Amino acid sequence: MLKFQHRIVFMGSPEYVVPVMMSLAKYYLLCGVVTQPVRQAGRKRAVISTPVKKLADELGIENIQPEKLSDKDFFNKLRAWDPDVVFVAAYGKIIPENLLDIPSFGFINMHASLLPRWRGASPIQATILNGDEVSGMTIIKIDKGLDTGTIISQCEVPVLPDDTLGSLRTRLFQSGTDLMLETLPEYLSGKIIPQPQIESKATYARMIKKSDGELDFNAEAAQIERKVRAYNPWPICYIKWQGNPLRIYEVVVSPTNHLSPNQKGIIERYPAIGTSTNDIQLVKVQVAGKKLIDGRQFLNGARNWPFKTRV
Repeated sequence: MLKFQHRIVFMGSPEYVVPVMMSLAKYYLLCGVVTQPVRQAGRKRAVISTPVKKLADELGIENIQPEKLSDKDFFNKLRAWDPDVVFVAAYGKIIPENLLDIPSFGFINMHASLLPRWRGASPIQATILNGDEVSGMTIIKIDKGLDTGTIISQCEVPVLPDDTLGSLRTRLFQSGTDLMLETLPEYLSGKIIPQPQIESKATYARMIKKSDGELDFNAEAAQIERKVRAYNPWPICYIKWQGNPLRIYEVVVSPTNHLSPNQKGIIERYPAIGTSTNDIQLVKVQVAGKKLIDGRQFLNGARNWPFKTRV
């Protein structure tokens, strides 16, 4: 297969950017891969490699897992690879300024929003939380700021009413991969001149913590429903139930408002909780240490869930 002769280093880690790396390896000279260090996970502390490292090993591509990008060893390795461009997708760390001029065409980042809207660590979650009807992917040339670089290309992706973080992220990175393949050759040939972002339209998506998943049923039902979708598959929303977190994977906003905020009951055979507006039905839940189950199954074993509010 005929490949473009540009040398590319790829930086990324999670499963959803594996197609991005595969496309680069198919059409370009992928001379190196940078991914997050291996970690220990689970009770047995098993060593877990990132999906990107696993693919790099399968393809026989040299890859490294630096603890710090500021280390001199990483600087020297990047220079030794001599890339024309470094392509970044969900790597998870800010690129130090002293590295930006090593590749002749710079560092390029694939960001999951229509910049300058939702700069920052959690753009997809912010998109769902705020009820945006349209999202998209932006490919930018990285500068020293946080997602402030010049725009190479963008594409729009509609946000569906039932989108979760997982489903929207998959579609965004599928579209982003196509966008990359369409525009990277034109950028590298000088046909695309990156354009500055409009600073007055910038918004920011803060980093999300695991504790942010706790639900507050004093809020509006629509806001709670969006949060459940935005935090699935991580960090997963939850409430406190019998001293443990009850994880909530899916909810439905009921047309009823029989329950007061935080009051528990049963609506259409599902566990329900009142909000400041409509009632919320818990459709899919997970008790601590148990499997994910339907809300009606949960009620079979939830002896202390209030049964008096049947609708």
